[in-house]
Amino acid sequence: MTAPITPFRNAAVQRTYATYPAAVRARLLALRELIFATAASTEGVGAIEETLKWGEPAYLTTESKGGSTIRLAWKKSAPAQYAIYFNCNTTLVDTFRSIFPHDFVFDGSRALVFEQSAAPPVDALAFCIASALTYHRS
Repeated sequence: MTAPITPFRNAAVQRTYATYPAAVRARLLALRELIFATAASTEGVGAIEETLKWGEPAYLTTESKGGSTIRLAWKKSAPAQYAIYFNCNTTLVDTFRSIFPHDFVFDGSRALVFEQSAAPPVDALAFCIASALTYHRS
């Protein structure tokens, strides 16, 4: 497994990434780095906690408490896809759908789904991540 730019601080999360097939693991690790980079460049977000929720890598704004949880996932039932999940009780995905109707494949009100064979639109995705990381700020 290629070493990520942001070191793992949670061994269980690191082990979870290690279970993913290599190609999808590379895509998920790139999303992980985008989450950390976006958090670092978004004022008021603070440190990100990386943990597992439902057995999947999850990212929380534990320091600022101003954001909504983001999860990354790959499912054996859809091996060519991976996704970034947002809390379905928020308006995040509906907002993303209205701003970026053609940039993403949406899974209801909870996720953006990507094909393993194609890179996601990074700028639009960074906007979505920043929105989640600052969701509870007024």
